[in-house]
Amino acid sequence: MGLEEKLPGGILLTSIEKLANWSRKSSMWPATFGLACCAIEMMTTGGPRYDWARFGMERFSATPRQADLMIVAGRVSQKMAPVVRQIYDQMPDPKWVISMGVCASSGGMFNNYAIVQGVDHIIPVDMYLPGCPPRPEMLLDAVLKVHHKVMNEPLNAKRAKQLAEKGKELYVEMPSSVRYNRKKRKEWIAAAQEGREKQYMIEQPNAQKALAAKQSSSTEVTRRS
Repeated sequence: MGLEEKLPGGILLTSIEKLANWSRKSSMWPATFGLACCAIEMMTTGGPRYDWARFGMERFSATPRQADLMIVAGRVSQKMAPVVRQIYDQMPDPKWVISMGVCASSGGMFNNYAIVQGVDHIIPVDMYLPGCPPRPEMLLDAVLKVHHKVMNEPLNAKRAKQLAEKGKELYVEMPSSVRYNRKKRKEWIAAAQEGREKQYMIEQPNAQKALAAKQSSSTEVTRRS
């Protein structure tokens, strides 16, 4: 028996934390901001074929004061670095950053004095997206991972401390290969009590087989010796 069973239909129960995070996740507005060729892929993602309007992200904010998400799409030059930082500082909290492409993440092929070797030297980054350039599907995957992070963020420092004391990992996402397999999903949730390594073995069955083969071979060598 639970409280939900005594309530009339059409009423949902949740927490303030979940409601606030759901609202942030469902109305995340990216800043209109592109630096190089990765910006073309970012614009393609906003088009009708990939259509991230279904995530409430169709409005690219023309002002950083109304933006929640900065997608650093392309290489960051030393001249552009102060501008990137200024735009980030003008965005209201809470805000998130995706480093799109290898040039934004590590400087890429531009290993010289004119290019910042990783945008994380200037601003904090929530999600690194590899590729040169990454395809729109990869950007969508990065956005969904940021959504997962937003949904599991603690509401304040006190709540974060409580979760840390419980030993809860906030940003571990269930892979789609597990989420849509009922049996694997139950095993993955149950494995959370045993630690991340057990969950990884469920996510990667080939790794589990390789580990089992390695253990059996080492056992065989021990017997022979």
